This record gives sequence, C-alpha cells and structure tokens, in this order.
Amino acid sequence: MKNPPVPTRRRPTPVRRTDIPPPAAPPRRAPGTRAVLNAVLDHGPVARSTVARLTGLSPASVTAHSARLLARGLIRESPETSGPRGLGRPHVPVDIDTNRYLVAGAHIAVTNSTLSLMDLRGRIVAEDRQPHQDTRPHPRRVLDGLARRLPRLMSAHAEGRSVLALGVATGHRVDPGAGVIRLHPQLGWRNVAVRDHLTDATGLPVHVDSHARALARAEQLFGEAATRGSAVLLFVGAVVDAAFATAGEVHLGPRHGAGSVARLPVGGAGSLESEVSEQAMVRLAAEQGHPVRAFTELLERALAGEHRALELFRRRARLVGRAVALLLDMFDPDVLVVVEPGTGLLPHCLTDLRTAVAERSLVCEDPEQAVVASSFTGGVLSTAGAAVALAALYADPLGPWPALTAVS
Repeated sequence: MKNPPVPTRRRPTPVRRTDIPPPAAPPRRAPGTRAVLNAVLDHGPVARSTVARLTGLSPASVTAHSARLLARGLIRESPETSGPRGLGRPHVPVDIDTNRYLVAGAHIAVTNSTLSLMDLRGRIVAEDRQPHQDTRPHPRRVLDGLARRLPRLMSAHAEGRSVLALGVATGHRVDPGAGVIRLHPQLGWRNVAVRDHLTDATGLPVHVDSHARALARAEQLFGEAATRGSAVLLFVGAVVDAAFATAGEVHLGPRHGAGSVARLPVGGAGSLESEVSEQAMVRLAAEQGHPVRAFTELLERALAGEHRALELFRRRARLVGRAVALLLDMFDPDVLVVVEPGTGLLPHCLTDLRTAVAERSLVCEDPEQAVVASSFTGGVLSTAGAAVALAALYADPLGPWPALTAVS
C-alpha cells in the first residue's frame, strides 16, 4: 500500500505595502496655526516677523495664522514697540492671552483625586484635593464627585474666565483615543469610560490620558528648557510608570501600554514598584520601627530633617537610579525627567540618584545634565490633569472648542 502523498505547504503570498490599510488618524488642521501658537508660547511677547523666522513660515502666513488665533482669543496684541530711541518701524508683539480662558484638570490617584485650574501658559490658578471615601472606590462615585466639585472651584477662582475643557490623568493603561481607563489595578478599574461620563456630567470637552504622558507633554510645552528635547519621564508615586517623548510626540503603543516599567528589576528579588512605590515606603518605615499613617507623613518627616525618614528617601533614590540607568541605555534621550518628591525637595537624593546612574549606565556620560527633577515638583498632580487638556489645545487650536469663536 502506497503511503499517502505528503502535503506541501504553500508559501504565503507576500503582503505588499499598498495592501496595508492606512492607520486611522484624526485630520490634521492647519499645522501652521499650531506652529505659530507654540512659538508664541515659547517666546511671547514676540513680533510676527520673529515668529516667521522661528517657524520657517512666510510673513504673510504668520499674519494669517495670527489673525485666526486673535479671533479665537488665544493670543493678544501687546503694546507697540520700536527700535532704539524710537528708530525703525514700530511692531505689535503678540502673546498668549491668559485673561479669557482656563483649562480644568483632574488627577485620579490611588488614595485621592485632585482638581485644578490652569491658565494657557501652564500656570496653576487653583487646586482642590480630596481623599477617596473607600480604599477601592467605585468609578461612578469618583467621577460624579469630580463633576460636583468642579463648578465650585470655577466659581471661586475662574474670575470671569471661561473653562475650555477638562483633562483627566491617572496611572497605568489609558486609551486617550477612546477616553477610557483600560486598566488600573490598584483602583480595581477596568474599561472605565471616563470621557463619556464626564462629558455628560460637566458639559465640557473631556480629554483623558496617562499621567506620565501628560507630564511628558507638559515638560515639552512649558517645562524647563532642558526638558524640551527627546525625553524619558519616570513617574514614581503610588504608581510607577514612564513615558517617552521625541520630536514633540509622546509614544503611546498599540495597546496603550508604553511606559509600563513597574516590573523593571532593581536588584535582588524586588521589582521597581515593589521597592519604591509610596506603599512600599510606608511598609519599609513600619518594618524599621517608625510606622507612619501615610506616605505624606513620611515625606513631612524627611522634610523636617528626621534622619530615618531621610535615609528611606535616599535608598529610594539609589534604587530609582538603577532603573534610570536602564532607561537611559534603552532610549538614549537628551534628558530623563524624574517625577519623585525626594529628588526635587530633599538634600542628597538627586545626587544619590545620579551616582547610581553613573555607576550603571553604559551611555550616559554626564548624569548631571542627563538626569533632572520634574519642572513641576510640588504641583505634579495639579499639573497632570490640566496638561492633558492644554496639550490638546496646543496640538489643535482650530479644532472643535465650543467656548472659542469659530474661524475659517
């Protein structure tokens, strides 16, 4: 009996580049207007002729884009200036108008939520922080609470300015396109439709993103000059995560998980989050015989100069430095920004962190230049949520902003 013929495997037909559908993406509106607005943010008050040199746009284009931004109330004209001793033709500089509009922000942390108002230059006008009522709060209770608190904050601090939008930031996996928190293990949240819920509850446009990406964009928009290039941002709090920005864009990832660094090894059996998160710091304090009720109490003790508390933060800085060395070697950015209160507020912590980087990184030649503290130390949570909304405005100033005058 003959053996049956062995089936031959057909080689798959190669996929041609033209067969791949283009990725879905929102339409790009007037990139020149965006460039002009960002140049005014960086350099205002600034002459239109200078904006033309900075952006590479023609003077006529800058004039047209500026007219649209003036009509929307996003920029304003400053008093005329002229050359030395009145020589030369006077020019009328333009600047960001901070007198008409604000954005609102909400940061949802593990133990509390923070509401804030921010002007169009990224300055915090007001904030309100409230603890969650439960250790694992229901999403609806948190979101409804934010919606109730926002009108009170606006009434007390907006001072006649309109709020353009609400930005929401939190840790772990967030889908900004859908406005959904995909996964937040500490809160126990999965697939929470934040944008839809808060849009209905507040009547405002709502933008949602992770706090690491929000803070990376904030550094790019209105942080210190050193943080404007390619940057990795490492957030160390109750949640530990990261973001990578280059060429003005922040990497998202196809599953919205870019920056999931909580399980990076830092020596021994521990992972980064298990060793340096706020919960880990509270646990270590108890194990060493000086328990605290909350991380904020431990930070207050360290700020007051208590030796044992300060040593815990220095240990944290050294362990974070190991992770920073890995991230520097993986991404080789211009700068790595550490969002962690010890590096910005406590003596020796930033030095300890940079020393660990110098010992372990293969590519970092100057940790003092390559590793910096957050531009927003002391106001990180207030900045994160509002920065989501403000970044959306600067990315698309001619987009659908109901509070702004429509322009063609």
